Amino acid sequence: MAEVLLFHHAHGLTPGVLAFAEELRGCGHTVHVPDLYEGRMFDTLEAGAGYAQEVGFGTIVERGVRAAESLPGRIVYAGFSLGVLPAQKLAQTREGAAGVLLFEACVPVEEFGGGWPAGVPVQVHGMDADPFFAGEGDVEAARALVAGAGAGRGELFLYPGDRHLFADPGLAGYDAEAAGLLTARVRGFLDGLAD
Repeated sequence: MAEVLLFHHAHGLTPGVLAFAEELRGCGHTVHVPDLYEGRMFDTLEAGAGYAQEVGFGTIVERGVRAAESLPGRIVYAGFSLGVLPAQKLAQTREGAAGVLLFEACVPVEEFGGGWPAGVPVQVHGMDADPFFAGEGDVEAARALVAGAGAGRGELFLYPGDRHLFADPGLAGYDAEAAGLLTARVRGFLDGLAD
């Protein structure tokens, strides 16, 4: 079974993020879910993003890097939206990533100093009309990342719709059908790592 380090989105460590982690645990995986906001949660995306901007995105990423220090090198990094930043940085800069799951965000690989690590599989998930994912360049970064991951190592899944944070059942953007498909694909990805 896989070991996963899962980072939350800009609302904070919501019950929906914890439920997603619990779903993966129910499949036999070990899932670590650090709180990058040190106990804070926000009702709106704008308020949560404002907090991240106030403390500094670099600080949020470094909190994620510190959360990985006591964990084994062979781990799957995963992140929802804002949580993609530490997940992607760790995957690209820490030796031994087993795989990467990026939900609703992706940054150019150059952001963290180079190309995608050889042999590291990745899945990227987002809605095709999400104003953040599709409208701010993340989908183009995802296409480039998937192409750079190599044949059979990268997958980009686009879901119909314009919602952001569609996999968190406690948020207004939740889409049960898309979230169910995302979860099934993630389970398949993690099970495939054990083969």
